[in-house]
Amino acid sequence: MVDELKVFTGNAHPALAQGICDYLGIPLGQAEVLEFSNENIFVRILENVRQRDVFVIQPLSSPVNKSLVELLIMLDAIKRASAGRITAVIPYYGYGRTDKKDQPRVPITARLVADLLTVAGANRLLTVDLHAAQIQGFFTIPVDELTAFYILSNYFEEKALGNLVVVATDIGISKRARDLAEGLNTPLAIIEKRRVGNSDKAETLNIIGEVEGMRALLIDDEIDTAGSLVAAVAALEESGAKEVYSCCTHPVFSGPAIDRIASCSVKEVVVTDTIPVSGSKKNEKITILSIASLLGEAIHRIHAGLSVGAMFQQ
Repeated sequence: MVDELKVFTGNAHPALAQGICDYLGIPLGQAEVLEFSNENIFVRILENVRQRDVFVIQPLSSPVNKSLVELLIMLDAIKRASAGRITAVIPYYGYGRTDKKDQPRVPITARLVADLLTVAGANRLLTVDLHAAQIQGFFTIPVDELTAFYILSNYFEEKALGNLVVVATDIGISKRARDLAEGLNTPLAIIEKRRVGNSDKAETLNIIGEVEGMRALLIDDEIDTAGSLVAAVAALEESGAKEVYSCCTHPVFSGPAIDRIASCSVKEVVVTDTIPVSGSKKNEKITILSIASLLGEAIHRIHAGLSVGAMFQQ
């Protein structure tokens, strides 16, 4: 019988885990998660979890491979400590882009990670805005996928920007962009682009929809190197957009991303804290919205046997 709720975290995003526990009104679980000098990771759970309902918070953010191995070892430790049920809470699912064989002799790493998590001991997965919907089907355990787009939508609704058009950064995100546009009661445009090989460069081809004289709100699931963002901003301005804003769920911000955001003419980049944004990744153009209450409410509902989908019913 699953009993008391427990929440633990690795080293990837302890601030988010603390925010979730604050929402739930419970203390963060005590655990030792460290790396030895030989780069081996060691985990020790410092409290009783036998027959408890355990949630482990760990986005697969930079350093991605260390975050993943930490999570796998934590799951194994908790499983061996006889937890009643273990939920892996992965706000950002790393390797999500590698979700299909789109070239000869390449892996489907998103599926491999799903198998690793299940073997390590996860009984279910809680995540936010997967890069591709089919990743849910890679798991043989229940998957709850939350979306941060209501948080982003509410922010821009309160901002009350006039003459706004929502712009999908590519065809793949167009459904979510359409939902955002519907929520904000604005028109929709789509940027058609073609990615070149395995590089981070994308060639912007065409804008489908009317943006001239309007404020454009770019939407994507993540911003990585910000190459697509800069190209999209330039394309929108060439098409007559008077201002460009951007929003995404996952602020990966790798490599030259922050410099590109700072130097391009985007007015504001609104993100959530599924991934920590700190130190050199901070910039005055970047606004960070907390996702702790969203994850906290989902954890409460899973623990209590309530509907998670009801959170998003309008």
